Amino acid sequence: MQGLSRRQLLKQLGVLSLASYTSPLFASSLPKRIGVALVGLGYYSRDILAPALQLTRHCQLTGIITGSPEKIPYWQKTYGILDYNIYNYKNMREIANNPAIDVIYVVTPTGTHKHFTEIAANAGKHVWCEKPMAMNTQECQAMIDVCKKNKVQLTIGYRMQHEANTRKIIQFARTKPYGNIKEIIAEAGYNNTGDTHGWRADPKLGGGAMYDMGVYPLNAARYTAGEEPIAVTATMTSTRDLYKEVDETTEFELEFASGARAKCATSYARNMNSLRANCEKGWYELKPFQSYSGVRGRTSDGIELAASPLNQQATQMDNDALSILQQSPITVPGEEGMKDIVILDAIFKAAKEGKRILL
Repeated sequence: MQGLSRRQLLKQLGVLSLASYTSPLFASSLPKRIGVALVGLGYYSRDILAPALQLTRHCQLTGIITGSPEKIPYWQKTYGILDYNIYNYKNMREIANNPAIDVIYVVTPTGTHKHFTEIAANAGKHVWCEKPMAMNTQECQAMIDVCKKNKVQLTIGYRMQHEANTRKIIQFARTKPYGNIKEIIAEAGYNNTGDTHGWRADPKLGGGAMYDMGVYPLNAARYTAGEEPIAVTATMTSTRDLYKEVDETTEFELEFASGARAKCATSYARNMNSLRANCEKGWYELKPFQSYSGVRGRTSDGIELAASPLNQQATQMDNDALSILQQSPITVPGEEGMKDIVILDAIFKAAKEGKRILL
């Protein structure tokens, strides 16, 4: 496909991306708004998710679950959280008796995801869980099983798969407007200049660049290729004492059956934020590709992929709420989150053993 036809395709995809958020599915006539309780009131909940919930059409922030009681006054003053919708980690199971809460959104370190997911599911609440899904595939499977047992949905918070330009990249994997993909380059990282990094330096809680930021290039390589990798190689390094127990930088390469390769990197020592696909007849890229806003890109024939004005987290949560209200397919179910962890396990093994690992 050449010239104008590519532009027409991109224009159509852009219209579809906007339509996915403004279609009748988002009409206010739906029976209710989904009541959401956030577990863990750190930066992402406080500064990102809670404000985004105020922008949603199908969700409302009805509860909080925290191990830090000193944080409660802020949340009550800012969002009017009622006393009986506030829980701690010890009485969280009592949420089963609260009809105002439909979803428990797990926003705690990765090492605690399985624990809180099991409590939420056993309380009969749907689970939205931040990425990465869990520490290993065994934990992922346990989370999937407990949600199925209790007939609740398990959704993983891969916000990028709800973002407009990212959805175009996912579509390109099917339509191949620039021919077959030969090479993918995906990088995500930031330079931490401090002398502390909290749980991100603790291997038991899911610290390290690969668990924290590495799922961005890993997941991006998969959705950009539109296929699953068949082998992986990797190296991990740490230069600062702060990261002596975890990886400060990880570089890994994924091989696909089509012959495409994905060169990926993640780091706490380098600022990186780009995704590029080199194809037979051109290329396309997003830069930045995983920022909270301003995701934009371009193509080899001069087409600009303008940033969407929509809030990523609000779009993500509205889409996930609709999956509950309409009992429709989940954008990123637990099974999808587990696929990344299978590969992540192989990346760690490849780095440790210094050899190519088949998947």
